[in-house]
Amino acid sequence: MERDEGKGVAGAELPAVLSPRYAGQSLQQALPELRAHIDAALARTGGVLMRGFQVESVDAFKAFAAAFGHPLLSYEFASTPRSAVSSGIYTSTEYPAHQHIPLHNEQAYTREWPMKIWFHCVKAARSGGETPIADSRAIYRRIAPAIRERFAQGLIYVRNFGEFDVPWQQVFNTDERARVEAYCMRAGIEWEWLADDGLRTRQRCQGVERHPQTGEMVWFNQAHLFHVSALDPDVRESLEDLLGADRMPRNVYHADGSAIADGVFDEIRQALAAETVMFPWHEGDVLMLDNMLAAHARTPYRGERKVVVAMAQPHGTAMFNDAAAA
Repeated sequence: MERDEGKGVAGAELPAVLSPRYAGQSLQQALPELRAHIDAALARTGGVLMRGFQVESVDAFKAFAAAFGHPLLSYEFASTPRSAVSSGIYTSTEYPAHQHIPLHNEQAYTREWPMKIWFHCVKAARSGGETPIADSRAIYRRIAPAIRERFAQGLIYVRNFGEFDVPWQQVFNTDERARVEAYCMRAGIEWEWLADDGLRTRQRCQGVERHPQTGEMVWFNQAHLFHVSALDPDVRESLEDLLGADRMPRNVYHADGSAIADGVFDEIRQALAAETVMFPWHEGDVLMLDNMLAAHARTPYRGERKVVVAMAQPHGTAMFNDAAAA
């Protein structure tokens, strides 16, 4: 096995890169000798790229991810469309190929999220289609202290499911209202059924977090994806005229319910861009991230692209339990 003890791909510390000891070495067979290096690199950099190993199939990728000792998770309370490939394995977000998906930590808009996430490139796009990543600790340090302190008080995510967002039936994997209500009750989500089979949810979540193993502070939210400033200006104006500010498909507010100024997100997006690391996919690559230490994204692409995803090791916070129950 070859290891890069210094810089990873693209001259960056993130991700660390692990290579096979000999041509044709199976990733699953190499795991016992890789495991200590993976664990150390995840804590240090937040991500490990395993390149050049033999990954025979999606099932082999699934076995590799499951071998880390935690059951693979289903994708619940989704914010974007994706499809199950098999139990615990999903397509990457099914946004149109020409669209960019900004950096985010998986399910950071909820109070429970996976600690580990794996990506496997089955087929690389003809051009584009990278999965950019960034160090969430470095993003936290780069964000202005005044913004960090305000976000540390928490955020409120509001979603209006229906014609202009992912249908609630797809988000909750059911068409039974009782099951939706039971999930919301367990998760501390407020809900309201609307006319025309619509649903509005409201959940108070973290804006920053402390990593449970390293003790470091990380930028951990999806506010820049949910805020109305993420919309194309013409689309935003049309939706606000049609629906009103409180009926937008999704939005995010400060913990006290006050609006967050667009300018705040200008600064946040600049910090995210400054910490972004990007590299091209090679078919067979497996990228493993600590979901709290590293954020990920997707660039537009041309040609067929297939990247599958697995998640494991749920973690959350009871920080807002009392507020949610009040």
